[in-house]
Order: sequence, then structure tokens, then C-alpha cells
Amino acid sequence: LSGKPKTKRSKRFLESRAPKLVEDVKTAMIMKGGNTNQTISQALKDIYALKKTNALLYKKKNITRPFEDSTSLVGVQPKSFIFSPRKQTALCFCRLFDFHVLDMFELGIEKYISLCDIKASKCPEGTKPMLMFAGEVFDMDNEHKRLKSLLIDFFRGPTVPAVRLAGLEHVLHFTALDGKIYMRSYRCLLKKSGCRTPRIELEEIGPSLDLVLRRTHLASDDLYKLAHRQPKALKVKKKKNISHDAFGAKFGRVHMQKQDLSKLQTRKMKGLRKRKGEVVAQDQDGQSPKVTKVEG
Repeated sequence: LSGKPKTKRSKRFLESRAPKLVEDVKTAMIMKGGNTNQTISQALKDIYALKKTNALLYKKKNITRPFEDSTSLVGVQPKSFIFSPRKQTALCFCRLFDFHVLDMFELGIEKYISLCDIKASKCPEGTKPMLMFAGEVFDMDNEHKRLKSLLIDFFRGPTVPAVRLAGLEHVLHFTALDGKIYMRSYRCLLKKSGCRTPRIELEEIGPSLDLVLRRTHLASDDLYKLAHRQPKALKVKKKKNISHDAFGAKFGRVHMQKQDLSKLQTRKMKGLRKRKGEVVAQDQDGQSPKVTKVEG
């Protein structure tokens, strides 16, 4: 739409598409490829179960090959994608920025255990997961850094102002080891510990995937920097003379004017009483008092 809206519906649509200080949760589009086997179909359903209320699952097959030609995704609303490539047991994660492909990763599946194969009580639908990453490669290698950022963006859920302890019951754990990425899903169980803080136990609920990073498509540094730019209203303003240590403690520096200690009110006692014939003078620094006895 261009120009001013003519109806209230078009006005609401333009307002929803306008930039916001806090963006809405991205909607994930989960699609099948041209030739999708049963393993990939079930894996897409399990990921859809983890992303429910913020995901769309397309049952029809889509001939989409963004690694060869990414123009098929240009112009789509800014969402996250996950789809299966042609004739491969793999998943492709993709995210968009400004209607263009930002990052794209192809992860091959070597071992897969479905959500239905693990007999355990599942987390409620729409539960915000806790994300954990293990492995030095997530902080050292550039491709794994981008993959970590994409997974956080994909699974993070809505932004909430507060969290209650009972709501922390779903954990997604990603481990990078020996060239593979292990994805595990757990449910937190609160057990009695004899004190106020409960004892935490993790119970695997699925799905479980052993992934291998195959193909990547990374955005340029300029586009990636532009996608992470924050508006001025959200930037934290630095306050003068205030610092924090590694533990979060706040330290402040106070600047005071030069003081005249001769006018300082002290405790009245005989030793500090000025005697008759004494003159109180100041040193050159103007701070320490000096008593001079005058004979007369």
C-alpha cells in the first residue's frame, strides 16, 4: 500500500508493518521440499510442535531451492523459515531481513528420535524455552556464531517482563562437539530438596537430533550490522562517574569542592577550646588550621 490509508483496516495493516521499538515475535514458516521422506516430515512436525502459536506448517510440497536461487523468498514478510532441501535428509534454517535472505544454514540429520518415540509428559503448548549452548566453537568460529544467533532468534519466543519459577520447565540444549551439533529437549522437574529452593532434574522429552553443518549462506558484514542496529530510544544512556564491576555492583565517583576545615563544626570539648590571646590561622593550602600564641 502506498500513500495514506483509506480504510481503518488498511490503517491497522500499515501500523502493524511499521517499525516498532520492540518488534513482534517472528512467525516461523515450516515447509516441505520437493521430495521429502518420512524422517524429514516427522522432524518438521516436531519442530512445529516446539514453535506452536508462532509457526505455520505447510502440508503441501514446495519446490524451493534458495541455495541455488534465493529470489523465491524475496518480498516475503520478515519471518523465519525452515524447510527440507531436495532429495536430502537435512533441514534448512533461514531468516529474512528487510524482505531479503539474511542467513541460511543446511543441517544434515544423522540420527533422529521423534517427539512421539520418547514416552514422557510434554511441556504445555507455547512454553517459552530456555536455550543453552555448549562448545567453544559457538564462540570462536564465525559460521557457528551466526548459527547460534539464528537458533536463538528462531526458538527464543516472545519477550516477557517477568518470569515465574514454575514457568521455567522447557530446556533446549545445543552441543557442538567433533564437527557435529547435538540438539536435545528436556523438561525441568522440581523435586523436594528439604529447603525453600527445589532440586532440579532434567527429563528428556524429545525431539533428539544429531546434526552436521553442510552448506551456509551468510550475509555481508554491512547487512548483518544493519540488521542488528538498535533505535536510539532503546540504547542505554551512559551516566557520568558511574561504573560497574564484573559482579554487577555499582560504583559512583563524587566530586566535591575545596573545603575550609577551619569552619568545620567539631565536638565541643576543653582541649579544642580557643584560649584567650590565640589567633587561628590557615596554612597555604587553606585546609589545616594553625594556632599561634600571641603574647601581650
